[in-house]
Amino acid sequence: MTIASEHTEAYQAGITYLNKVRSVLPDPQMVDVTRNLRDRVSICNWIGRQIETVNRSLQVHLMACHECFNPADRRSIQILAVPFATSVQLDGFCNINAEPTTILVDVGRVAPVDWLALVAHEYAHAHLGYPGHDRQYAQVLSHLCLGLGFAQPSLTPVDRSIYCWPPYSPTIDPLAWWRGEGNRLTTP
Repeated sequence: MTIASEHTEAYQAGITYLNKVRSVLPDPQMVDVTRNLRDRVSICNWIGRQIETVNRSLQVHLMACHECFNPADRRSIQILAVPFATSVQLDGFCNINAEPTTILVDVGRVAPVDWLALVAHEYAHAHLGYPGHDRQYAQVLSHLCLGLGFAQPSLTPVDRSIYCWPPYSPTIDPLAWWRGEGNRLTTP
């Protein structure tokens, strides 16, 4: 077992990863775990040891979304796990201005069995290249849901359920995952 400290290779790898993620966010303060004095060391150590495994799992979900479209219609998209700051109030974010388009998912806020639902929601934004939840977005998301086996969203523009479709259950303590407390990742 590795001792949690700021001097481990894992900690340094975690810091490097967080800096990489911050560089693709419109506001680097969307990720602020280094200011979390209580959990910073354990979170950075865990990221340094586990982030490649987590991102491989997210990549599988991204590829499942890609498979719902013809190869010629697929955009260049990358996906990364990220511990969003509590103040951000987001489970996922699609930076359509990054090259390639970048989907960021806070895997601590959603149970692993629901990651695909969150990835599909953000993928629809990435596919369209804009952040809105309009009728065209609903159509792309509906197409994804059909291909991925999720229930279809309402195509009614006034139905606000599209903002969190496909539905998934949030976790109670998002940082628990990032601290390495009881998370078990099974490959999809």
